[in-house]
Amino acid sequence: MAEPAQVTILAIGAHPDDCDFGAAGMAALWIRSGYRVHFVAMTNGDAGHQEMSGAALARRRLAEAQAAGAVLGVTYTVLDNHDGELEPTLANRRTVIRLIREIRPDLVLTHRLNDYHPDHRYTALLVQDAAYMVTVPGVVAHTPHLARNPIFGYMHDIFQRPYPLTPDVVVDIDAVVDLKLQMLHQHTSQMYEWLPYNGGYLDQVPPDEGTRLAWLGEHYLPRFARVADRFRGLLEATYGPERGRQVRYAEAIEISEYGAPLTGETRRRLFPFLP
Repeated sequence: MAEPAQVTILAIGAHPDDCDFGAAGMAALWIRSGYRVHFVAMTNGDAGHQEMSGAALARRRLAEAQAAGAVLGVTYTVLDNHDGELEPTLANRRTVIRLIREIRPDLVLTHRLNDYHPDHRYTALLVQDAAYMVTVPGVVAHTPHLARNPIFGYMHDIFQRPYPLTPDVVVDIDAVVDLKLQMLHQHTSQMYEWLPYNGGYLDQVPPDEGTRLAWLGEHYLPRFARVADRFRGLLEATYGPERGRQVRYAEAIEISEYGAPLTGETRRRLFPFLP
C-alpha cells in the first residue's frame, strides 16, 4: 500500500459548494487519513444570488469557498467562468486536462450527465472528455501526461432518467457530518440567501448568526439521511448488518467506465476508512 501522503483526491463541481454537498464527508475522512483533497469549481458562481451578481458576487463566493476549504484543509480552486454559461468547449476541456495532470489524482469525482443544471451537465461532460485524454502526450502537450488514467466517479444525485445513480461505494459519514455542515455554513450567500430565496423558504432563515448553523442542520441532515436510507442494503453489505442498520448519514459514489477500474486493491487504498 502507498503511503497516505501519496494518495490524492480531486472533486470537480460546477459551482462553489457543489463538491461540499457531494463529498465533504468523505473529504473529512480522507484528510484524517492523511490524504490530499482538492475541490475545484468550474464556474465562479457570479449568477447565484437574488440581489448580487457579477464581480462582487464572484469575489464573495471565492472567499466562501476558501473559508470552506479551510475547515478541513481542502485545497479549493474556483475557475473564472461565468455561472450559468459553462460550455463544453475545447478550451475548457484543455483546462480540465491540465488540472488533472497537475494535481495527479488517484480518484476524480464529478457530476453525472443527467442533471437539472446545465453547468452540472457540462462539467460532467468536460471531465468525461478529459478522461483517457490525460494519458495522451500530444494533447495539452506542455503539461506532462499521466502514465495511468485515474479512477473517475460520480457524486450522489437523485435523478432517475435515463437511469438512477447506482453506487459502487457508500460511506458512513456520521462521525464527520458536523464538519460537512461547517463547510456548507461558510457558503453564506448560498445556504442562507440564494438557495432559500430560490426554494421559497427565505422567511425561515434565522437572522441570528448564532442559530443559523443549527437551522442548517435541521434543513440538510434529512437530505444526508435519505442517502443512507436509499442505499441501506449496500451500507449493511459494507459495514455489516448491525452497523449498516445504524448509519444515519451517508455519501455515495458511482464509478465511471471512462477511468481505471475500482479493484479490491484500489478500493482499500482509496477508502481506508471502510471495513
